[in-house]
Amino acid sequence: MKLLVDECTGPAVALWLEQQGHDVFSVYSQARGIDDDKVLEIAQVDGRIVITNDRGF
Repeated sequence: MKLLVDECTGPAVALWLEQQGHDVFSVYSQARGIDDDKVLEIAQVDGRIVITNDRGF
């Protein structure tokens, strides 16, 4: 499964998902500080499911 783990969710979740065999883009590790619009753009372009704890997302 192709996933995008938002920065607020953190690297531990992204690492665990990678260990489970998923294709993970971690905002925390790969694009720290980008805004929500850019997160959605990356997810849409790459066909990823967004995982976030951000209530305002």
